[in-house]
Amino acid sequence: MRYFLLASCVVLIVIQSALAQVVLEKTPNRGIQPQVVVDGKGVVHLLYYEGDPRAGNLMYVRRKAGATEFSAPLRVNSQPGSAIAVGTIRGGQIALGKDGRVHVAWNGSMKAMPKNPIQGMPMLYARLNDKRTAFEPQRNLMTKSAVLDGGGTVAADVKGNVYVAWHGADETLRKGEGFRKVWVALSADEGKTFGPERIASANTGCCPCCGMKGFVDAQGNAFFLYRAASEKVNRGMYVLSSVDQGKNFLGEQQDNWKIDTCPMSSQAFAEHPAGGVYGAWDNDGQIFFRLIQNPRKKNDPTLYAAPGKGGTRKHPALAFNKNGEMILVWTEGTGWQRGGALAWQVYDKNLQPTTSGRRAGAVPVWGLPAVFADAEGRFTILH
Repeated sequence: MRYFLLASCVVLIVIQSALAQVVLEKTPNRGIQPQVVVDGKGVVHLLYYEGDPRAGNLMYVRRKAGATEFSAPLRVNSQPGSAIAVGTIRGGQIALGKDGRVHVAWNGSMKAMPKNPIQGMPMLYARLNDKRTAFEPQRNLMTKSAVLDGGGTVAADVKGNVYVAWHGADETLRKGEGFRKVWVALSADEGKTFGPERIASANTGCCPCCGMKGFVDAQGNAFFLYRAASEKVNRGMYVLSSVDQGKNFLGEQQDNWKIDTCPMSSQAFAEHPAGGVYGAWDNDGQIFFRLIQNPRKKNDPTLYAAPGKGGTRKHPALAFNKNGEMILVWTEGTGWQRGGALAWQVYDKNLQPTTSGRRAGAVPVWGLPAVFADAEGRFTILH
């Protein structure tokens, strides 16, 4: 594994030719844990959390390209208080599928506990209805897996395939993080129905209170990032990939982290406008990113570190603009019941760092950032 720390300064002429504008924006209605996707028409689709961190609600808003105001919020969860924000990585995630339909998945709160208490917390899902006016009733997709802990995720493609993934124990309820698996429930009809969840990971274990992130690229390939947990101390980041709409998954280790406690990690994906999927995550207080998959050429094996000294960096967000410039966003100093600072680094199309920034105290308790690029190439960070 090759690690490469990018320099924090570049020649002035490069900076001047690659000054992508960065805008900071508060999540609407004092919400936290924003999750954002932008469709082909430039419409911004935003999911956020509001209310009691242990039993709150997920809200959805959208904003047309060029507009400054978001729409009136729609509550995603049909059962009030059935979402959770505690731990930062257990909140909602959003994906756009066929014809721009919105899909949301999240860890259920204690209020959403199923009738079978052995199963534990539910993995919940809801989709926007056909008229795009409200969300359909939430559903628990766990049928044989159990002991949900860390965050689940959702991904979708333009053909109507929807993936909801999480990690948990199997029917034997064998204890220990080394026995946990990544489970994926698949739908081929835009989320109208799902088949029973299937095991997608190998014998890597899963760090129980770490999050997951799913993504589908422009070619329809699906990717899931998760942190393993084998032999109690091996907590490397893994990517699961499928090129056949979830029939088969290939696992590949991205790094390792020797630590005997759960670091409560989260992950991020973004696709280069010319093709190529990048992933980002934290490791030992630093943020790393790398090319996960590139259909045009051999993958770059380099694992890049964010410029500067690490230490308390977590919760990355990632985006590319139309020019191929990339922004990497993260938090600093956040933790259990503790907010922190917001930081970011912009890269040119050759992955050389240009502008950067930091805003102290910008991340609330249980908060994390999201970022997107607009049609003009400007980056907007939601926090």
